[in-house]
Amino acid sequence: MSSEDLETRRREARDELSAIIEMKCRLGDDPWEFLPDLPSVDEQVVLTMRLERIAASGLEDDRARAYHPTAAHDAAERFEYGVLRGIALDHPALTRAVWGLLGRLHDAA
Repeated sequence: MSSEDLETRRREARDELSAIIEMKCRLGDDPWEFLPDLPSVDEQVVLTMRLERIAASGLEDDRARAYHPTAAHDAAERFEYGVLRGIALDHPALTRAVWGLLGRLHDAA
């Protein structure tokens, strides 16, 4: 991905996050409560790329198995690690965002 493509994706992510913030504020949500939980712009880019990668690689079934209630405790974390690590390797400028998302995933587990 060229730097222009990355900047385009960042602009799109900023627009998406702005729309989410506006919607939540219009619904009466307190920004002090929800803003810390929103992803950064680069994290939003990574999340979008994650969905694209899962669809393009035909990983929907693997994702469903990893998140199934009978799956091993760490199956979802291993699945996400594989997908997100691939994004970090392919797009070094997003590495910090990838590791931040992996940290959140690990903390939630």
